[in-house]
Parts: sequence; structure tokens; C-alpha cells
Amino acid sequence: MTRTPPSARTPTRRIRQLLGVGLIAVLAVITAALGYQVSKSSSSSAVSPLNTLRSEHRAALGEADGVVPDGVTVFDDATPAVANLDPELLKALRRAATAAEDDGVEFHVNSGWRSPEYQNQLLREAVSKYGSEDEAARWVATAATSPHVSGDAVDIGRSDATAWLSEHGAGYGLCQIYRNEPWHYELRADAIDRGCPRMYADPTEDPRIQQ
Repeated sequence: MTRTPPSARTPTRRIRQLLGVGLIAVLAVITAALGYQVSKSSSSSAVSPLNTLRSEHRAALGEADGVVPDGVTVFDDATPAVANLDPELLKALRRAATAAEDDGVEFHVNSGWRSPEYQNQLLREAVSKYGSEDEAARWVATAATSPHVSGDAVDIGRSDATAWLSEHGAGYGLCQIYRNEPWHYELRADAIDRGCPRMYADPTEDPRIQQ
């Protein structure tokens, strides 16, 4: 029996070890590449349809649903968000806006009348933003209870206008309803003689919203 000297076995063993390590490395790279492709494919198929649906839904809503373009004022009859407001509320807004012009203040509208579809979209977005229906309810009502859907509320833009209304609005029957929404105004005819009623902290305290 002939034995191979240790000096002859060592290089062979090292070559085999190197080959084994190289093979493992190649297999790891291939596995990682395949895993990335599968993950990318799965992620794309899971997210893309949802994003597409959201984009299509947003695209389907426009001015006819109450979306307000930039620069709209309470005098813009061509904008449904303004034109579909309660007539008495709109009259009061225009009387107040006319008086405010003398002080260099213009009443821009951020939101007014809304369709139920638009209101529902805003509620879904609020739930997503605030993390729960309870927290979202502090800012957005359902389509069934929102005064925007009934045309009884308007959100006035720009701080100078809301500041003017805070001081003078009661004289026109225009009152801030929620303490956390200084832009949200509704008509309270009694306010002309009695002043505006006590504000709710937020919509969750409003009995109308909790129906």
C-alpha cells in the first residue's frame, strides 16, 4: 500500500475547499437574484392595481362633485361647490364678503357643497391619515351626516378672512361651529341678535354628526 505524502494531499484539499466555497457563493447569488425577481413581481401585482383604482377614483371626481379649483370666491356661481350651497347661507356669505372688501379682505372658498361620493372619499383619506375611524371623525363626517353634503357649510380659505369672520361673522348669522376648524362656517340666523352659540370642540361633540 502506497501512501501519499502529506505535502501532496494539502494542495488538492485546498483546491476542493476553494471550489466548494465558490460553488456556494454562486448558488447564493442565483438564489438572491431569483428571490428579488419574485418579490418584485409579487409587490407589483399587489400594489399596482390598488394604486390604479385610487387614481381612477380620484380622476372620476371633479368640480361636479364639489372639488374646488384654486381662486374660487363666494361669488363664483359657475362652481357647484358654491352654487349648490343653501341659498340663505350663500346670501349671508355674500353680504359679509361685500362688507369685508372694504377692509381689503376677500372670501375664498376651500370647500363648500360636496357630493356624497366626494365626502366618502375624504372620509377614507382621513381614516388613512389619522389611523382610525374614531380619530378621523374629529375632522370628517360621513356622507349621511355632513353639513357639506346638505349644502349647509362652507370652509373659508386664508387666515385674514377667517379672522374677519371671527370678529364680524355673527352680525351676518355666520358662525364657526367647531373649535378645531376655524375655517368651517355655517348659518345661524339667531346669531344676528344673540351671538353665535358655544362651539363644539370638534364634530364628535355635534349631535347632528352622531345621528
